[in-house]
Amino acid sequence: MENSTKSNEFHKQQHKEEMKKQIVTFVLMIIFTLVAFAIVGSGMMDKMLAVPLLLVLALVQVGFQFYYFMHMKDKGHEMAAVMIYGGIFAAVLTVAALSLVIWW
Repeated sequence: MENSTKSNEFHKQQHKEEMKKQIVTFVLMIIFTLVAFAIVGSGMMDKMLAVPLLLVLALVQVGFQFYYFMHMKDKGHEMAAVMIYGGIFAAVLTVAALSLVIWW
């Protein structure tokens, strides 16, 4: 019985920590979104600087989505990770190939 109680407390603590991480990640994503809206809405930043900055903010948010909200950091999600990374690779390859064809 004592082992079961310790195990239960351990799982509760794990879930509590996981929830904290998800809340912090969610708040960061909201802040990144507000920063992106401020960059675009203010119009004070040069486009040559604004576009790369927005792309970096977007990539960070995609990473947060994958690792925290889609639980890609957890064990047992290896096949899903392979499929998602394969899809990303195919999309990047397609965009690169089409860009090459269009601009050449």
